[in-house]
Amino acid sequence: MKADAVLLDSAVPLYAFGGPSVYQASCREVMRRIATDALEAYASVEMIQEFVHHRLLRTNDHVLVAADGHDLAEMIKLLDFDVSVLELSLDLMGRDPKVRGRDAVHAATALLYGIETIISPDPAFDGIGGIGRTDPRGITAL
Repeated sequence: MKADAVLLDSAVPLYAFGGPSVYQASCREVMRRIATDALEAYASVEMIQEFVHHRLLRTNDHVLVAADGHDLAEMIKLLDFDVSVLELSLDLMGRDPKVRGRDAVHAATALLYGIETIISPDPAFDGIGGIGRTDPRGITAL
C-alpha cells in the first residue's frame, strides 16, 4: 500500500452520482481524481454493495445501477471483506457506539490493510485510532 493511499467511503460516490448537495461538487472531484489515477483509492467489496443498494433505492433502475456498480468497481482497488475484517468491525462497534454497521466494515478494512486515511463526509470515522478522515470538501489537501 502506498503511503498516500486512501479508503473511499460509499458516501463519496453516492453524493457524486446523486442530486444536488453541498457535497456533490467535491465528491465529483474526488471521483475525477480517482478516474484519472491522481488519487489511489481502495474500498472493501462491501462498499460497492452499499453503493448499489442505496442507488437502487433512489432510482429503482436495476440496469443503470448495475452498470454504475461495475464502473465504480473498476475505478477502485477492491479489498476483501473476510473474517478478520468482520471480527475487527464488530470489535470497533462494541467500543464506539457511533461506529455502526458498514462504517465499521470500512474502518476495519482500512486498519487491516494499513490505510491511514478515509475520505468521507461522515464524522462517525473521527476518533477511530489509526485512521484519519478527510472530508471531501477538503480534497485539495490531498
